[in-house]
Amino acid sequence: MAVKPEGHPCWADAMFTDLEGAKSFYGDVLGWTFGESQTEYGNYTEAYRDGKAVAAIVPPVPGQEGRSQWCLYLAAPDAAATAAKIRENGGELVMGPMPVGDQGTMCLARDPGGVVFGVWQAGGHEGFQAEMGTPGAYCWAEVFTRDAEGADAFFPAVFPYTAQRMEDDDIDFRVYNAGGAPVLGRMRMTDDDFPPEVPSYVNVYFGVPDCDEAVAKATRLGAELGFGPMSSPFGRFAALVDPQGARFSVIDTTTTEGEMPQLTDVS
Repeated sequence: MAVKPEGHPCWADAMFTDLEGAKSFYGDVLGWTFGESQTEYGNYTEAYRDGKAVAAIVPPVPGQEGRSQWCLYLAAPDAAATAAKIRENGGELVMGPMPVGDQGTMCLARDPGGVVFGVWQAGGHEGFQAEMGTPGAYCWAEVFTRDAEGADAFFPAVFPYTAQRMEDDDIDFRVYNAGGAPVLGRMRMTDDDFPPEVPSYVNVYFGVPDCDEAVAKATRLGAELGFGPMSSPFGRFAALVDPQGARFSVIDTTTTEGEMPQLTDVS
Protein backbone atom coordinates (compact mmCIF):
# COMPACT_ATOMS: atom_id res chain seq x y z
CA MET A 1 0.00 0.00 0.00
CA ALA A 2 1.22 3.51 -0.76
CA VAL A 3 1.96 6.09 1.90
CA LYS A 4 -1.28 7.76 2.98
CA PRO A 5 -1.83 11.47 2.22
CA GLU A 6 -1.56 13.97 5.06
CA GLY A 7 -4.31 13.67 7.65
CA HIS A 8 -5.52 10.25 6.51
CA PRO A 9 -5.67 7.46 9.09
CA CYS A 10 -2.70 5.19 8.48
CA TRP A 11 -2.24 2.92 11.53
CA ALA A 12 -3.76 1.83 14.84
CA ASP A 13 -2.34 0.22 17.94
CA ALA A 14 -3.27 -0.36 21.57
CA MET A 15 -1.54 -1.10 24.88
CA PHE A 16 -2.68 -4.16 26.82
CA THR A 17 -1.45 -5.34 30.20
CA ASP A 18 -2.44 -8.89 29.18
CA LEU A 19 -0.89 -9.19 25.74
CA GLU A 20 -1.74 -12.87 25.36
CA GLY A 21 -5.32 -12.17 26.36
CA ALA A 22 -5.56 -9.46 23.68
CA LYS A 23 -4.13 -11.84 21.09
CA SER A 24 -6.70 -14.47 21.99
CA PHE A 25 -9.64 -12.02 21.99
CA TYR A 26 -8.89 -10.20 18.73
CA GLY A 27 -7.72 -13.37 17.08
CA ASP A 28 -11.12 -14.94 17.72
CA VAL A 29 -13.27 -11.85 17.03
CA LEU A 30 -11.42 -10.35 14.04
CA GLY A 31 -9.47 -13.33 12.73
CA TRP A 32 -6.10 -11.75 13.45
CA THR A 33 -2.81 -13.59 13.58
CA PHE A 34 0.26 -12.09 15.23
CA GLY A 35 3.90 -11.70 14.34
CA GLU A 36 6.90 -12.00 16.64
CA SER A 37 7.14 -9.39 19.38
CA GLN A 38 9.76 -6.78 18.55
CA THR A 39 11.80 -6.65 21.74
CA GLU A 40 13.77 -3.63 20.54
CA TYR A 41 10.50 -1.68 20.46
CA GLY A 42 9.06 -2.74 23.80
CA ASN A 43 7.55 -6.02 22.53
CA TYR A 44 5.52 -4.22 19.88
CA THR A 45 3.53 -6.96 18.13
CA GLU A 46 1.90 -6.55 14.73
CA ALA A 47 -1.45 -8.11 13.89
CA TYR A 48 -2.28 -9.53 10.47
CA ARG A 49 -5.34 -10.60 8.56
CA ASP A 50 -4.65 -12.86 5.59
CA GLY A 51 -0.97 -12.00 5.89
CA LYS A 52 -1.48 -8.23 5.70
CA ALA A 53 -0.69 -5.87 8.60
CA VAL A 54 -3.85 -4.38 10.14
CA ALA A 55 -2.83 -3.07 13.60
CA ALA A 56 -0.50 -3.71 16.52
CA ILE A 57 -0.60 -4.39 20.24
CA VAL A 58 2.03 -3.63 22.86
CA PRO A 59 2.40 -4.00 26.64
CA PRO A 60 2.36 -0.74 28.61
CA VAL A 61 5.50 0.96 29.79
CA PRO A 62 6.11 -0.08 33.43
CA GLY A 63 4.46 2.41 35.73
CA GLN A 64 1.97 3.57 33.06
CA GLU A 65 -0.51 0.73 33.29
CA GLY A 66 -4.09 1.88 32.94
CA ARG A 67 -7.21 1.32 30.93
CA SER A 68 -6.42 -0.05 27.49
CA GLN A 69 -7.28 2.22 24.58
CA TRP A 70 -6.96 2.10 20.81
CA CYS A 71 -4.85 4.86 19.28
CA LEU A 72 -5.34 6.03 15.70
CA TYR A 73 -2.38 7.47 13.80
CA LEU A 74 -2.83 10.20 11.20
CA ALA A 75 -0.34 10.48 8.34
CA ALA A 76 2.06 13.43 8.19
CA PRO A 77 4.83 14.18 5.67
CA ASP A 78 6.76 15.93 8.44
CA ALA A 79 5.98 14.80 12.00
CA ALA A 80 7.98 17.64 13.56
CA ALA A 81 6.05 20.26 11.61
CA THR A 82 2.75 18.64 12.57
CA ALA A 83 3.86 18.54 16.21
CA ALA A 84 4.51 22.28 16.06
CA LYS A 85 0.97 22.84 14.70
CA ILE A 86 -0.44 20.71 17.51
CA ARG A 87 1.22 22.92 20.13
CA GLU A 88 0.31 26.15 18.31
CA ASN A 89 -3.37 25.19 18.29
CA GLY A 90 -3.79 24.27 21.93
CA GLY A 91 -2.90 20.60 21.77
CA GLU A 92 -0.40 18.76 23.95
CA LEU A 93 2.44 16.47 22.93
CA VAL A 94 2.41 13.29 24.99
CA MET A 95 5.45 11.70 23.31
CA GLY A 96 7.88 12.62 20.54
CA PRO A 97 8.33 13.36 17.76
CA MET A 98 10.79 10.47 17.81
CA PRO A 99 12.28 8.18 15.17
CA VAL A 100 11.34 4.50 15.33
CA GLY A 101 14.43 2.98 13.76
CA ASP A 102 14.07 3.14 10.00
CA GLN A 103 10.32 2.49 10.24
CA GLY A 104 9.27 6.14 10.50
CA THR A 105 8.78 9.00 12.94
CA MET A 106 5.95 9.12 15.45
CA CYS A 107 4.44 11.33 18.08
CA LEU A 108 1.49 10.98 20.42
CA ALA A 109 -0.68 14.00 21.10
CA ARG A 110 -3.79 15.12 22.92
CA ASP A 111 -6.29 17.60 21.49
CA PRO A 112 -7.72 20.41 23.70
CA GLY A 113 -10.62 18.14 24.70
CA GLY A 114 -8.39 15.28 25.81
CA VAL A 115 -8.57 13.04 22.73
CA VAL A 116 -5.32 11.08 22.35
CA PHE A 117 -4.14 10.34 18.81
CA GLY A 118 -0.93 9.58 16.98
CA VAL A 119 0.99 11.13 14.11
CA TRP A 120 3.03 8.93 11.78
CA GLN A 121 5.62 10.00 9.23
CA ALA A 122 6.17 6.86 7.19
CA GLY A 123 9.58 5.36 6.56
CA GLY A 124 9.95 1.63 6.04
CA HIS A 125 6.54 1.09 7.67
CA GLU A 126 3.87 2.69 5.51
CA GLY A 127 0.92 1.70 7.70
CA PHE A 128 -2.13 -0.43 6.99
CA GLN A 129 -1.52 -3.11 4.36
CA ALA A 130 -5.03 -4.59 4.19
CA GLU A 131 -7.67 -2.87 2.10
CA MET A 132 -9.85 -0.60 4.21
CA GLY A 133 -13.12 -2.19 5.28
CA THR A 134 -12.23 -5.78 4.44
CA PRO A 135 -12.78 -8.34 7.22
CA GLY A 136 -10.36 -7.73 10.08
CA ALA A 137 -9.05 -4.47 8.63
CA TYR A 138 -9.41 -0.85 9.68
CA CYS A 139 -12.57 0.68 8.25
CA TRP A 140 -13.34 4.05 9.84
CA ALA A 141 -12.80 6.15 12.95
CA GLU A 142 -14.55 8.89 14.88
CA VAL A 143 -13.40 11.37 17.47
CA PHE A 144 -15.80 11.01 20.41
CA THR A 145 -15.47 14.21 22.43
CA ARG A 146 -17.26 16.33 25.01
CA ASP A 147 -15.53 19.39 23.52
CA ALA A 148 -16.92 19.33 19.99
CA GLU A 149 -16.16 22.99 19.33
CA GLY A 150 -12.56 22.49 20.42
CA ALA A 151 -12.13 19.50 18.12
CA ASP A 152 -13.72 21.36 15.20
CA ALA A 153 -11.23 24.19 15.62
CA PHE A 154 -8.20 22.01 16.33
CA PHE A 155 -8.17 19.22 13.76
CA PRO A 156 -8.74 21.38 10.63
CA ALA A 157 -6.01 23.72 11.89
CA VAL A 158 -3.48 20.90 12.26
CA PHE A 159 -4.45 18.81 9.21
CA PRO A 160 -5.74 19.86 5.77
CA TYR A 161 -9.37 19.12 6.67
CA THR A 162 -12.62 20.65 5.56
CA ALA A 163 -15.73 19.84 7.56
CA GLN A 164 -19.35 18.90 6.87
CA ARG A 165 -22.18 18.80 9.37
CA MET A 166 -24.67 15.93 9.39
CA GLU A 167 -28.25 17.22 9.22
CA ASP A 168 -29.69 15.23 12.13
CA ASP A 169 -31.51 16.79 15.08
CA ASP A 170 -30.68 13.86 17.35
CA ILE A 171 -26.87 13.96 17.18
CA ASP A 172 -24.07 16.47 16.71
CA PHE A 173 -21.86 14.80 14.12
CA ARG A 174 -19.34 16.15 11.61
CA VAL A 175 -17.22 14.58 8.90
CA TYR A 176 -13.67 15.78 8.32
CA ASN A 177 -12.58 15.52 4.68
CA ALA A 178 -9.11 15.62 3.15
CA GLY A 179 -8.47 15.78 -0.58
CA GLY A 180 -12.21 15.56 -1.21
CA ALA A 181 -12.56 12.25 0.67
CA PRO A 182 -14.09 11.62 4.12
CA VAL A 183 -11.33 10.53 6.51
CA LEU A 184 -12.60 11.00 10.06
CA GLY A 185 -15.82 11.59 11.96
CA ARG A 186 -16.46 13.76 15.02
CA MET A 187 -19.21 12.87 17.48
CA ARG A 188 -20.25 14.99 20.46
CA MET A 189 -20.44 12.87 23.62
CA THR A 190 -23.45 13.55 25.85
CA ASP A 191 -23.96 12.61 29.49
CA ASP A 192 -27.09 10.72 28.47
CA ASP A 193 -25.07 8.30 26.35
CA PHE A 194 -21.70 8.31 28.13
CA PRO A 195 -21.12 8.31 31.90
CA PRO A 196 -18.90 11.20 33.07
CA GLU A 197 -16.03 8.82 33.83
CA VAL A 198 -15.70 7.85 30.15
CA PRO A 199 -13.00 10.12 28.67
CA SER A 200 -12.97 11.52 25.15
CA TYR A 201 -11.41 9.02 22.74
CA VAL A 202 -11.04 7.91 19.13
CA ASN A 203 -13.43 5.11 18.23
CA VAL A 204 -11.84 2.78 15.67
CA TYR A 205 -14.01 0.56 13.46
CA PHE A 206 -12.79 -2.80 12.15
CA GLY A 207 -14.51 -4.65 9.33
CA VAL A 208 -16.30 -7.95 9.93
CA PRO A 209 -18.26 -10.22 7.54
CA ASP A 210 -21.20 -10.51 9.98
CA CYS A 211 -21.73 -7.89 12.70
CA ASP A 212 -24.15 -9.94 14.82
CA GLU A 213 -21.85 -12.95 14.78
CA ALA A 214 -18.86 -10.80 15.76
CA VAL A 215 -20.81 -9.25 18.65
CA ALA A 216 -21.99 -12.64 19.89
CA LYS A 217 -18.43 -13.95 19.81
CA ALA A 218 -16.99 -10.83 21.51
CA THR A 219 -19.52 -10.82 24.36
CA ARG A 220 -19.05 -14.54 24.88
CA LEU A 221 -15.35 -13.80 25.34
CA GLY A 222 -16.01 -11.13 27.98
CA ALA A 223 -16.56 -7.93 25.99
CA GLU A 224 -19.32 -5.48 26.91
CA LEU A 225 -21.78 -4.27 24.29
CA GLY A 226 -22.00 -0.47 24.14
CA PHE A 227 -24.75 -0.21 21.55
CA GLY A 228 -26.01 -2.09 18.53
CA PRO A 229 -25.92 -4.10 16.45
CA MET A 230 -27.80 -1.63 14.31
CA SER A 231 -28.13 -1.10 10.59
CA SER A 232 -27.29 2.15 8.82
CA PRO A 233 -26.64 3.42 5.29
CA PHE A 234 -22.92 2.77 5.96
CA GLY A 235 -23.30 -0.78 7.23
CA ARG A 236 -24.45 -2.82 10.20
CA PHE A 237 -22.31 -1.94 13.22
CA ALA A 238 -21.93 -2.20 16.97
CA ALA A 239 -19.79 -0.58 19.67
CA LEU A 240 -17.89 -2.82 22.09
CA VAL A 241 -15.60 -2.59 25.11
CA ASP A 242 -13.06 -5.41 25.09
CA PRO A 243 -12.23 -7.41 28.26
CA GLN A 244 -9.35 -5.02 29.09
CA GLY A 245 -11.42 -1.85 28.68
CA ALA A 246 -10.51 -0.76 25.14
CA ARG A 247 -13.44 0.66 23.19
CA PHE A 248 -13.80 -0.20 19.49
CA SER A 249 -16.49 -0.91 16.92
CA VAL A 250 -17.16 -3.57 14.33
CA ILE A 251 -18.96 -2.98 11.05
CA ASP A 252 -20.21 -5.08 8.16
CA THR A 253 -20.21 -2.64 5.24
CA THR A 254 -22.03 -5.08 2.95
CA THR A 255 -25.25 -4.90 5.00
CA THR A 256 -26.73 -1.44 4.60
CA GLU A 257 -30.13 0.08 5.33
CA GLY A 258 -31.71 3.49 4.78
CA GLU A 259 -30.75 6.58 2.84
CA MET A 260 -27.43 8.39 3.16
CA PRO A 261 -27.70 11.38 5.52
CA GLN A 262 -27.51 14.92 4.19
CA LEU A 263 -24.21 16.70 4.82
CA THR A 264 -23.78 20.48 4.77
CA ASP A 265 -20.42 22.18 4.27
CA VAL A 266 -19.14 24.09 7.30
CA SER A 267 -17.10 27.19 6.61
